[in-house]
Amino acid sequence: MNQDRLTHLLERVQSGKVSVPGALRQLRTLPFENLGFASVDHHRSLRQGFPEVILCEGKTPAQITAIARQLLKSGGPFLATRVLPSIAKNIKRLSRKAVYHEMARIVSVSDRQRAGQGSIVIVSAGTSDIPVAEEARVTAEVMGSHVQTLYDVGVAGLHRLLDQQDILHHARVVIVVAGMDGVLPSVVGGLIDKPIVAVPTSQGYGASFGGLAALLTMLNACSSGIGVVNIDNGFGAGCLAHRINSGMDSPQKAKKTR
Repeated sequence: MNQDRLTHLLERVQSGKVSVPGALRQLRTLPFENLGFASVDHHRSLRQGFPEVILCEGKTPAQITAIARQLLKSGGPFLATRVLPSIAKNIKRLSRKAVYHEMARIVSVSDRQRAGQGSIVIVSAGTSDIPVAEEARVTAEVMGSHVQTLYDVGVAGLHRLLDQQDILHHARVVIVVAGMDGVLPSVVGGLIDKPIVAVPTSQGYGASFGGLAALLTMLNACSSGIGVVNIDNGFGAGCLAHRINSGMDSPQKAKKTR
């Protein structure tokens, strides 16, 4: 249930096209639906502007399919993250609109009404960091942001990044994804005045400790305006960047309504 569908339902009740008992049947699963093993949050789109997202890791194929089936009934945008190819096939059987983004490990259904707004730029240090960067990209795009990417522009060849500064300066928000030494967010933060979402990845050799070294480097960044999400959390970065990006439109929308 989203705001548009709820408004439409209330208008149909007001006009007499839908009875009160009929409306109650449609609203029965608000705000959540108990499946026994999961409580599907159908109210989240009303509260947060986007439906509940499925994290597929740790769930059985049957559980994922059952949750996806209920969420897809709303007809709005849909995201399932950390999806194995076999699970993706199950979800795609539930909706012809579902798309599997193999690199990002996401199944999505986009809402055509969500035109890309603003500008998020996603920067990855190396090619090995691209899967996490792609998770962030698909997340932000499906939520309604316009996204550009600059991949494999890490500090081992800094000229690759410096050649793209115009793109960075025109962004509203920049997501920087890096493993190994994790220093790229500090470099980007020293070049621009935009908010930066830093994402450490688990890519790296022995002493990277599965991304812990990159995480600590980013938490100790000397550049200002940098926020850090958890290791490999491309989804969290994409969601946060989208909210920052879309929030910048709020004052303009408020002026239009005055």
